[in-house]
Amino acid sequence: MNHRIRACLLALLFAVIAAAQSPHRADSAAPAAMKAGFARIAITPEKNMWMAGYANRTKPSEGRIHDLHAKALAIQDSRGARVVLVTTDLLGLPGALTSEVSEHANKSYGLRREQILFNSSHTHTGPVLRSSLAGAYNLNVEQSALVDEYTRQLRDKLLKVIGEAIKDLSPAKLSFGRSTAPFAMNRRQFNKDAPIIGVNPEGVVDREVPALRVESADGKLRGVVFGYACHNTTLTGEFYQFSGDYAGFAQAAIEREHPDATAMFVMGCGADINPYPRSKFELAREHGETLAKSVEQVLNGEMKPVSGAIKSVIGGVALPFDGPPTKEEYQSRLNDKNIFARQHAERMIARYERDGKVMTEYPYTVQVARIGGLTLVALAGEVVTDYALRLKRELSGDVWVAGYSNDLCSYIPSARMFKEGGYEVITSMIYYDLPGPYKPELEEKIVGKVHELARRVGVKAAKRK
Repeated sequence: MNHRIRACLLALLFAVIAAAQSPHRADSAAPAAMKAGFARIAITPEKNMWMAGYANRTKPSEGRIHDLHAKALAIQDSRGARVVLVTTDLLGLPGALTSEVSEHANKSYGLRREQILFNSSHTHTGPVLRSSLAGAYNLNVEQSALVDEYTRQLRDKLLKVIGEAIKDLSPAKLSFGRSTAPFAMNRRQFNKDAPIIGVNPEGVVDREVPALRVESADGKLRGVVFGYACHNTTLTGEFYQFSGDYAGFAQAAIEREHPDATAMFVMGCGADINPYPRSKFELAREHGETLAKSVEQVLNGEMKPVSGAIKSVIGGVALPFDGPPTKEEYQSRLNDKNIFARQHAERMIARYERDGKVMTEYPYTVQVARIGGLTLVALAGEVVTDYALRLKRELSGDVWVAGYSNDLCSYIPSARMFKEGGYEVITSMIYYDLPGPYKPELEEKIVGKVHELARRVGVKAAKRK
């Protein structure tokens, strides 16, 4: 062997060794081959029934403005790891229902609980579900039966839409971007006593519109998932037709523009935010079209590719109630002017008499899903804006924070709000049929759990500036 051949062979050997030891090997640096699948199913009640979201309604629904839907997006990485996002045009899904659907999905499709993320738009023009805001509605026997029937049908439809999204999996390209929309307004209006639900232009708000674009391998738009942090309450309690409110109109507008694509709305942390202005049908359509235009700005702009491993985890944290009140304290509320407060007191007294106690803490659900460089944090309940703003500061990379996920358990106020009081902190708990307000430590417990789960999927804390 001459010296030239020997030198070439040695150079090749050293190159192979260097490549094997390099942290930027081709197998780790190359983007994962992603797959995605979409599905949808109509979930509009076939019969007129009680509507969710406003305790002041006095009669069942009267038809529909447009259909309600459950939609699903299944995403799979090159290793076969999957996550399925399920969105619904509903006030919210109780934890008992998402757990039941997940159990069936495990048996039918092999999905573990942490691989399914449920989110609801929180429209206040959708139907009541069983075990959801039990203290907000006075249902007669007929309406109660309709709620049970609808909830059973919804369970089956949610399972079906998950399976159809998995069947639809095919090679896909994903990308992420952001825009903004202007109509979200803080609703905690302060007066001399306590905050009321009104208009607060100086209050905290998050008007970001995150969007995930999903294309086929040849670049055709298959779907878009977008979010906003604002109550779907443009249509107030005097409206009696089913609809998705502004989020429903936004999805419809995007799908008109892109007839072959599926538009999915993810509700953010907008528990202390209302659309402004509101209370007119035309405004619901207007806000929806405004949001759709913001999504189009993202789709037409420069977006960041999303590819890589999928990792998802789910966990619980116990949120303690303050007290809770004693049986005697509930008895003192039996003459409250608010009929719902009186009924709440009666139920709590009955639980003391039956069990000798009431609930002292709530099992709260937190989920974190990482799709390549995009991190989706899903928080249960009606989460206020402070949480999203904080977590986007404290976690590195592209972070999307959603409320109204996996369990519609209660309002989740931030620690600072306990000094202020108001509906989100105190009064709302009677409608959620819970003993009373949480302790202010709930914020640190929830954020701590998010950080714990984020570390497990490889998301680091952001560097402090």
